[in-house]
Amino acid sequence: MKRESISVLIADDHDLIRQGLKRIIGFEEDLTIVGEAENGEKVMKMLKLYNPDVLLLDRNMPRMDGIEVLRKVKEDGLATRIIMLTVERDAGTIEEAIKIGADGYILKESAGTDIVDAIRAVQQGEKYIDKSLVSLLFSDIKGKGKRSSVLDTLSQREVEVLLKISKGLSNKEIGEQLFLSEKTVKNYATNLFRKIGAHDRVHATIFAIENGVEEYYTKKYKEL
Repeated sequence: MKRESISVLIADDHDLIRQGLKRIIGFEEDLTIVGEAENGEKVMKMLKLYNPDVLLLDRNMPRMDGIEVLRKVKEDGLATRIIMLTVERDAGTIEEAIKIGADGYILKESAGTDIVDAIRAVQQGEKYIDKSLVSLLFSDIKGKGKRSSVLDTLSQREVEVLLKISKGLSNKEIGEQLFLSEKTVKNYATNLFRKIGAHDRVHATIFAIENGVEEYYTKKYKEL
């Protein structure tokens, strides 16, 4: 069965990067590039002109940087999903983008398959963070937050799923590791998100890190 086409707008001030992204996306039958922009002002004009499903947005651009564009898109209530594309490994910048409402955050050095996976994931309403950035967030957030008794309301399987999510694994990958169907993992995720008050995988990851889910799991279940 052929997938429904996803329209993509590419925004980066470096022509070489834009050409590379166009090449990667061009191999995918379900992805269609509707335009490209080299500065923030042009991005805003093209968003309103083409109304793309997904915007690949460079963090650093002239005439409105990526964060400004992201904030403007959210303020204007545009439906386009936004994936921040950057070379930066700065936890503060990532957390700021997440707080404003970025749907994904991925490094420019990531494999083409990861970029394509990110586009498809955010189009389906999921949040996507480059796996290599999860450990960075962990280092920055760990110890900041308070330990929460909310973890005690989760079943062992829900804690396991939350732990895997915090490692950046997809539902499919979690299912393979825990010998569960992808649908069952999704059900566990939905339930635990409700219990911990998380809206999506990104916020669940931050909750897991702040509340020491790995230490909690090890102490409660592995040391029995």
